[in-house]
Amino acid sequence: MYAYSEATVPMITIITRKAYGGAYDVMSSKHIRSDLNFSFPNAEIAVMGAKGAVNILYRNEMKKNPELKDTYIKEYEDRFANPYEAASKGYIDEVIDPSITRNRIIDGLDLLKNKKVVRSNRKHGNIPL
Repeated sequence: MYAYSEATVPMITIITRKAYGGAYDVMSSKHIRSDLNFSFPNAEIAVMGAKGAVNILYRNEMKKNPELKDTYIKEYEDRFANPYEAASKGYIDEVIDPSITRNRIIDGLDLLKNKKVVRSNRKHGNIPL
């Protein structure tokens, strides 16, 4: 992952379905210096899946009233498991329709064709352990 995040080539990401937690981070996210990040409207970008998150966040409430589980899952999905929340925080550059994916990739590569990454004079960096 360290070598991948240090790459100087253009990095463009399209999130098509689910991107959760650490897997989202290492799949060329803005957190590891990806250049362009796009998402389909039905993608889920969150810390974890709705069912797992609800089991942790609302475990005490569900012990008292187990029928609320579906309501909590729906609330979590509506609030967090969508690309619009990530886009509002700047993690996604644009939520795109799948039919324009090729055009966005072509435009992105054209934009990044002269990408220059300024590095220090050191040959190797220090891996953050």
